[in-house]
Amino acid sequence: MLSVVLAVLLGVTALAINIVNASPSLIARQSITALTTSQIDAFTPYTYYASAGYCTSTQTLAWDCGSSCDANPDFKPVASGGNGNSVQYWFVGYDPNLKTVIVSHQGTNTSEILPILTDADFFLTTLDPTLFPGISSNIEVHNGFKDAQAATATAVLSAVKTTMSTYDTTSVTTVGHSLGGAITLLDSVYLPLWLPTGTTFQTICYGLPRVGNQNFANYIDANDHLTHINNKEDPIPTLPSLSLGYVASAGEVHIEDSGEWAACPGQDNPSTQCIDGDVPQLSDGTY
Repeated sequence: MLSVVLAVLLGVTALAINIVNASPSLIARQSITALTTSQIDAFTPYTYYASAGYCTSTQTLAWDCGSSCDANPDFKPVASGGNGNSVQYWFVGYDPNLKTVIVSHQGTNTSEILPILTDADFFLTTLDPTLFPGISSNIEVHNGFKDAQAATATAVLSAVKTTMSTYDTTSVTTVGHSLGGAITLLDSVYLPLWLPTGTTFQTICYGLPRVGNQNFANYIDANDHLTHINNKEDPIPTLPSLSLGYVASAGEVHIEDSGEWAACPGQDNPSTQCIDGDVPQLSDGTY
């Protein structure tokens, strides 16, 4: 079941990914290394949390959304929101096994996000200083992603604060797929500005598009613990184009056609073992 869920998240359609049989036999080159089976397995609960982001706010608040919720049966939902249309669904709660707050945002499928990533009307813009106090004006992000994150920011922050207090934790993990990943990545910049010093953060995204400019990517690298997992020839992580000034942060893990998982160091690694090298043109992608 996990292989199907991950396939849906990473490739939108149900690709045949067999996590159980994933092999760490990938030969390292260009400082690229293969994840071990235990490292791959560690992503399992987060994969399901990202999948649950597609469920309605009513379902996630009741933690009754089928296999995506059943996979993490001990999860304690605290708040949820969104309408699945103008505002992406989201939920916040606590995982007692991982001992962390979980923040998840709804993603979208390839046909819906491609116009957002290729439309000439979208542009790089600065972050709202009210939501992001102290963030340099040199940091710019996709205006559509900025607006989507702003629509839920204060409600998510309130829910995270409540969850941290209720469950006496200082750990926050943000997850999401596709558009949900972009919102999640902006959350990973926003939330630390408003939460107590000493709070630890990690961000796990699937099929994450490029969100901002070089300064934004550098900021993420310096301040966040990001892993973004890309599947085979998924074109979404290669958009918006580098030529438009967008840059992907470090932390890529690329699932090869063989099923092996490659850790790709640096920003926009051009190796064919990584998504940029594997999908050099949009037409090379598999939807």
